[in-house]
Amino acid sequence: MTLTDRTIAAIRHTHDHLADAAASLTEEQLTGPSGASEWTVADVLSHLGSGSEISRYTLFKALGDDGATPTNDEVWDRWNALSPADQAAGFVESSAAVVEQLEALTPEQRAGTMVDLGFLPQPVPLATVLGMRINEVALHGWDVDVALDPAAPVGDEAAAVIVEHFASTMSFLLGFTGKHDLLPPTRLGIGTWTLVASDDEIRIAEGVTDPSAVFEGPVEAAVRLLSGRLSPEHTPSGVTVTGNVTFDELRTAFPGY
Repeated sequence: MTLTDRTIAAIRHTHDHLADAAASLTEEQLTGPSGASEWTVADVLSHLGSGSEISRYTLFKALGDDGATPTNDEVWDRWNALSPADQAAGFVESSAAVVEQLEALTPEQRAGTMVDLGFLPQPVPLATVLGMRINEVALHGWDVDVALDPAAPVGDEAAAVIVEHFASTMSFLLGFTGKHDLLPPTRLGIGTWTLVASDDEIRIAEGVTDPSAVFEGPVEAAVRLLSGRLSPEHTPSGVTVTGNVTFDELRTAFPGY
């Protein structure tokens, strides 16, 4: 099974889990704080729902559909105007639609589609878009889950493919979200991967050679660390960092998004 196929499967599983959670949320839970510091749970679901809608339009265009589509601002304004309950219900519908769209892609479309995201200098392979999509839905899904369970993890399947994408299709992302100048030169072993921080870059490399530090813990915790979601109160017992870099330094270098 290719990384693209595994990522679509992980997106499906993440959607199913979050759709079940969203369907059972009370008004109080929807309007309460999420794991995203400035958003309620309903805000997170609205962000994911509107993002799903925009993703569908983007993929339609990549597949040759030239039909008229609303602007991103029009989509966001419409979602922002919804009630919290409607944002939750709309998320379930919108997210399901993009998952079904991805599952319906042929092997040729999965392997050969190039997508213009608008904010990158050139179109990127579908695999890159899928990596960004699972990163988005898994981590914002955690923002919802942690509002209900402070010990909630990111799903193991999603975490595994996110790290693989960091090392391949979306290797550029940590350069945007991480601050290499706040870390000493580091080779942090994370399972079978290495987080490499140098004077001019942060990246994930496959394999572990000559680590200067070691992250002990599940991959999902490392994924949350790299997205600013492994604060002390949300760090599982037994997760440690030893070597030439500290947890505090890593948390500062990866403030989240």
